[in-house]
Amino acid sequence: MNTLKAGDKVPEFTAKDQDGNTINLSDYTGKKLIVFFYPKANTPGCTAEACNLRDNYDELQAQGYELLGVSADSEKKQSNFKNKFEFPFPLLADEDHTVINTFGVWGLKKFMGREYDGIHRMTFLIDEEGVVSDVIQKVKTKDHAAQILG
Repeated sequence: MNTLKAGDKVPEFTAKDQDGNTINLSDYTGKKLIVFFYPKANTPGCTAEACNLRDNYDELQAQGYELLGVSADSEKKQSNFKNKFEFPFPLLADEDHTVINTFGVWGLKKFMGREYDGIHRMTFLIDEEGVVSDVIQKVKTKDHAAQILG
């Protein structure tokens, strides 16, 4: 896994959100951006994480942040997830792993004694110039906004 680190410039990427809209990294030039990767929509940990970010969205925005959630789920699954929990931010349906591979969050995982390839739950804070300012590798799903806001 070749994960982006603090100080790395994020390569331009393009992906579709839950409604089929095209989202580019360059859409966020001049803004601070939080890109959070989660393994699977509508699972307990991912729901807790995204709901915590939703519940603290106003404060994150007050600090100047925009948010993008990313998983390899389909547009339909992302749309259902977003609508069910009323997330105010887009969820990218990265089925072809374009964004996942750009950030380097796909790799070997271990769960309950078995190994498999999957998305590592990580969050990247990106500055106005498109440079990674921080990477949160040990995400606390129920208290994630506090980790970001520090």
